Amino acid sequence: MKFAIFSDVHANLEALNAVLDDLSRSDISRYFFAGDIVGYGADPSLCIGRLRALDPVMVAGNHDWAVSGRLSTAYFNESARAAVEWSGARLSGDEKIFLDHLPLVREVQEEDLCLVHGTLARPEEFDYMTDAHQAAKTFYCLRQKICFVGHLHQPGIFVENPAGVSYKPGRGKFVYRENERWIVNVGSVGQPRDGDPRACVCVLDTGEGAVEFRRLEYDVEAAASKIRAAGLPEALAARLFSGY
Repeated sequence: MKFAIFSDVHANLEALNAVLDDLSRSDISRYFFAGDIVGYGADPSLCIGRLRALDPVMVAGNHDWAVSGRLSTAYFNESARAAVEWSGARLSGDEKIFLDHLPLVREVQEEDLCLVHGTLARPEEFDYMTDAHQAAKTFYCLRQKICFVGHLHQPGIFVENPAGVSYKPGRGKFVYRENERWIVNVGSVGQPRDGDPRACVCVLDTGEGAVEFRRLEYDVEAAASKIRAAGLPEALAARLFSGY
């Protein structure tokens, strides 16, 4: 079977549509989403609708909970806070309840995987998994073979084996071994920050025992124009072109 795992759409409908169009041709059996449907972009409601229609396994991102009112924006930067406030003023009560009820962690025992936005060690803090030390804390909590995460907007894999924990940038396809466990950061659909502005999505092939990172072109100009037209901070539009 093939599973699609992606994260950090951030209300970028053009990027989400490109990803879902590609996945529709890939015989995907199940969808998984690692958080942050909303924030930054100009189409929060439409992105929520598209994702809900997929009925994926989902977890909350920090922007999801912030827009619903469940999480303080005190530590958000000025642009992120402005986008949260703008989005919150435009979503329906039902959409906010949906975001508010998203869990922090989902364990899928039958597939030997789990899902969290930041880390398993402190999922409620939405920490960034930036190094092997942070990854080791999540491996300590991990009860499955693979944990899929988002939040950092940079695709990559932390690999745990008898030699320790190592990191590999998320490009191309990786085949896992029996003596390994993985933490896979699936990157970002709507706002990549690894220098590549293309949308990012992962496909897990359980038969092959492999994870593939896919990068997809989308209409960046259209997404950026919507951000500007909405009166959101210019930085949120400009960064879509650079991938930082």
